[in-house]
Amino acid sequence: MRRVLITGGAGFLGANFTHYWLARHSGDRVVVFDALTYAGNRTSLAAVEANPNFRFVHGDLRNAEAVETVMGEEDIDLVVHFAAETHVDRSIDDPDAFVTTNVVGTHNLLRAARSLWHNRPARDTAPRFHHVSTDEVYGALRPEEPPFTEATAYAPSSPYAASKAAADHLVRAYHRTYGLPTTISNCSNCFGPYQYPEKLIPLVIIHLLGGRPLPLYGDGGQVRDWLHAADHCRGVALAIERGVPGQTYNLGGANERRNLETVRMLCNLVDEAFAGDPALGRRFPDAPAANRKESTSLITFVPDRPGHDRRYAVEAAKARCELGFDPGMDFNAGLRETLDWYLTNEPWWNAILDDDRYRSWIAAQYSR
Repeated sequence: MRRVLITGGAGFLGANFTHYWLARHSGDRVVVFDALTYAGNRTSLAAVEANPNFRFVHGDLRNAEAVETVMGEEDIDLVVHFAAETHVDRSIDDPDAFVTTNVVGTHNLLRAARSLWHNRPARDTAPRFHHVSTDEVYGALRPEEPPFTEATAYAPSSPYAASKAAADHLVRAYHRTYGLPTTISNCSNCFGPYQYPEKLIPLVIIHLLGGRPLPLYGDGGQVRDWLHAADHCRGVALAIERGVPGQTYNLGGANERRNLETVRMLCNLVDEAFAGDPALGRRFPDAPAANRKESTSLITFVPDRPGHDRRYAVEAAKARCELGFDPGMDFNAGLRETLDWYLTNEPWWNAILDDDRYRSWIAAQYSR
């Protein structure tokens, strides 16, 4: 039995991974450690709360004592580190929170793991610290350039990306200096259930249903490589189970799309859904599709943000060869599945829309 600590487990990727791991490792003890910031949602874990092998701890990585306490109490031997401030726009407005959470918080976790595992007697399962990072640490790609590899030099553009790059370097340093058994995964843009609607895909879905404008930066030509959350969970699990300590693995979906193309695909899927289910028009009367209009009519171009990277894409050949990673979710099918999840789970995201923190943020976006 492993004793697993999942940081940020009430967030988008952390919640998906918590469900994924418990479904496949029912005998493991799983502890979620989450600060429940604006993007943390305890209800995302409702399906596992009754599991006797599950525990939720409300705690902040910036509190070193709290981190050390939960690591020691639970005698953790696997850390899966998702917790992070992740939104680029917010990092431009308030970089301090990104430095304290992503850099200092990661260091607190590394230090606690080193202290706990130092000279601990050997067990059947060796300890592991897995750090979840992003493709944004590599900077931007020109249209003609090949995707990022694990050997690509870091060149972060935003305070968010810089804070994640710093965390990556700390994880590597703890492996090289102290022998901490670490692995890192750098993933491309993820989407799927439980994603907070500040990110492109859930924001577009919810705005389409409410008949609100779909803001696209610049000309909408920014290119992103999309990876479904289920594929990401599988990639992280493979890195934990098969990855070599000290190594980094890029997890990409091989689904490069311009943002404008992605938004148009979602518009078409929503139009199709409304055409096939008249009840949707009654549930969401403000949606263009409920009024025999095309959803694309809501697309609105807004001024680009500072330092906006034009293209990201990662090459997952190393993860494919060494881990057996192969993303299986077709992009269009993944978008359709994600739309279905948001249609089915309206109470989950309605609670977010009613939150003053979200109201303030969305108001600020439209006042720029």
